[in-house]
Amino acid sequence: MMKDKVVIVGAGFVGATSAYALMMSGVAEEIVMIDANHDKAEGEVMDLNHGILFVPSIQIRTGDYSDCKDARLIIITAGSNQKPGESRMDLLKRNASIFEDIISQIKKYITDAIVLVVTNPVDVLTHFTLKISGLPPSRVIGSGTVLDSSRFRFLLSRHCGVDARNVHAYIIGEHGDSEVPVWSLADIAGMPIDKYCMQCGRQCARDEKDKIFEEVKNSAYNIIAKKGATYYAVGLAVRRIAEAILRNENSVLTISTLVDNYYGISDVCISLPVLVNGQGAARLLKIPVNEQELDSLKRSAEKIKEATDQLYSA
Repeated sequence: MMKDKVVIVGAGFVGATSAYALMMSGVAEEIVMIDANHDKAEGEVMDLNHGILFVPSIQIRTGDYSDCKDARLIIITAGSNQKPGESRMDLLKRNASIFEDIISQIKKYITDAIVLVVTNPVDVLTHFTLKISGLPPSRVIGSGTVLDSSRFRFLLSRHCGVDARNVHAYIIGEHGDSEVPVWSLADIAGMPIDKYCMQCGRQCARDEKDKIFEEVKNSAYNIIAKKGATYYAVGLAVRRIAEAILRNENSVLTISTLVDNYYGISDVCISLPVLVNGQGAARLLKIPVNEQELDSLKRSAEKIKEATDQLYSA
């Protein structure tokens, strides 16, 4: 029987923080860290193991790509970091060359594992991983806008004075500049956000909504400008996706996955609400977005597709 073993490729800020979040959650039985800088991976593993007394029982160690053989989940966080003032798309060619080597190694050993891409630009690299790995689309997913949706819910909760867990709202499309807020489906206590705002007396104007979304969209840029990198919330988003897979939860998460004729959008990896379980991306949900949101989603998909096509033609 395959145990709940997670392999993390990349021991940088995001990889190490993801390992820490997984360790704290108790969702995995074993975590294996792989990095081209073996000393870095060893150091992170030592640091994590020194706190193992305080968390649910788990084995954490360094390893190599042969450890992918019996893993249930392989998380790829390796790649170049996004620099201040740099868009996620600027990272594309640098990280694609890194991924070619990683996927060629994983392919030698992978059996039934699901591959979760976290490295940016995540939508393009998810498509790239799918293409060069030859794995089924359900087993190659990206972290997508899971974090963006969390940021959206947090900012709405702060604005409305409500626990973030009682706010339901999605960011869809690209994990990046063209992402789309689904205002038409945002709700609190089952009430559309506009009706809730009328009850609480806020009556949010269009400019308030625009301000909230701009803060969501620019969050990573602002954090990078202030501290150099984002990793805490990313690690927690990775943990949430891992939980849905390892616990076979059937959770609805806005992961990046390959779509085929979704409101006319095809052959692109893009973030949309997906039922996530032990099989990976089990089912894409066709949500009833309004016309403006659909237009924005199509433009976002086109932007990702242009970058993907550019990568393959380079």
